[in-house]
Amino acid sequence: MRSENANTKNLQRPRRTLAWIGVTATLLLIGWTALIAMGVLQGWSHRPLAPRGDTSAFVRAAVARIESENVGNAAFVQLDDGRVVAEHFQSIGEPVDRDTLFQVASLSKWVTAWGVMTLVDEGRIDLDAPISTYLTRWHLPDGAFDETQVTARRLLSHTAGLTDGLGYGGFAPGQTVQRLEDSLTHASDASPGADGRVRVGSEPGENFLYSGGGYALLQLVIEEVSGEPFNDYMQRAVLFPLGMTRSTFVLPEGATNVAQSFNENREEAILYNFSAPAAASLYTSAADLTQFLQANVAGENGTLPGRSVLTPEALAEMRRPHAYQYGAEIWGLGTILYAPNNADGFVVGHDGSNTPAINTTARIDPATGDGIILLETGDTRLATDIAGEWVLWNSGNVDLFVLLADAQSAFPILVAGWIAIFIGATVLGGFVLLRRKRHRSA
Repeated sequence: MRSENANTKNLQRPRRTLAWIGVTATLLLIGWTALIAMGVLQGWSHRPLAPRGDTSAFVRAAVARIESENVGNAAFVQLDDGRVVAEHFQSIGEPVDRDTLFQVASLSKWVTAWGVMTLVDEGRIDLDAPISTYLTRWHLPDGAFDETQVTARRLLSHTAGLTDGLGYGGFAPGQTVQRLEDSLTHASDASPGADGRVRVGSEPGENFLYSGGGYALLQLVIEEVSGEPFNDYMQRAVLFPLGMTRSTFVLPEGATNVAQSFNENREEAILYNFSAPAAASLYTSAADLTQFLQANVAGENGTLPGRSVLTPEALAEMRRPHAYQYGAEIWGLGTILYAPNNADGFVVGHDGSNTPAINTTARIDPATGDGIILLETGDTRLATDIAGEWVLWNSGNVDLFVLLADAQSAFPILVAGWIAIFIGATVLGGFVLLRRKRHRSA
């Protein structure tokens, strides 16, 4: 009897050991995953470019990076408490200054969103009405999903379920620019890999899907509701009232002081024209964008945010989270939510990027009036990278784009840890089973 009990115990021991190995491996997997996620979210691999609060040190570090890395041209502005505290301009070609016009790519969308919101403030657009309410010249094609759920709110926040994936490449000077309606049907200048058809290919309101086509559609809405060409309306209702007197979505023939475009090999490149300038082709200057950032916060003598172009309530709605990715709050209405600003809000703004090497950014903390502008050609990431450094330096929080890049680079490390834990558990389990087999044989 004692022998039978001993044998039973001997058989149960390996099972308990295997169970213990399985539980331990599971806990290690969970812990390792949590550790990597925490490291990414907390930015453990990043240190501010300069001591927090030391504006001069940050400016010196940022300018040093621009001077050493940019191979085209650049216009840099830093604001503290809504006031310009530093500017830097450089170019390998024609000189640039605070009034030089840069084509700013997708940064255009933030300004376009202001145009939409002026019509919302006036009661001419309802953020939550079907966008088809305002359209006569073009309509979303029928499909598997309900197009009446496509609203201005969802178009502004990239949650309308549009699957165009645009990115526009643009049209070379002298080339016929596709009509807006035809571009909405199928953009002939779609960026590589983009579907290019503006259609509802996913459930509206469910997912964040970046859509340049959504802003082309908003351009059409502005024209239909206002009865004016898009650029005319934007200059009359937004740009000129904000003091952005050189800014335009359509560059006039013979325009002067326009920044040359350069590629990463220091070669001059052409500037393209677009069917949807609302999404990709605002021309603006460091001086004009300074006015735009300042308009996002209260000014001197009690001037309200919005500068009577938008109401403070409209600005607050634009900065409220409307789109999420992996549970994180990432987008408002036309604004990127880069990072918490430690004042129950976000550092907001927009970046732009396009071929061959345009990269632009304008960001502001509405709680403090601190901001940064960097417009450059010749590098595809420099403006975004330096602005990410500014967000970390200014707020102590890691920037959205830095988080996404960190998550991508951390994934192989995460997988390597999973593999190591799995191999370790497998080896231990095999050792236990081998001992059990030898014990039985004995």
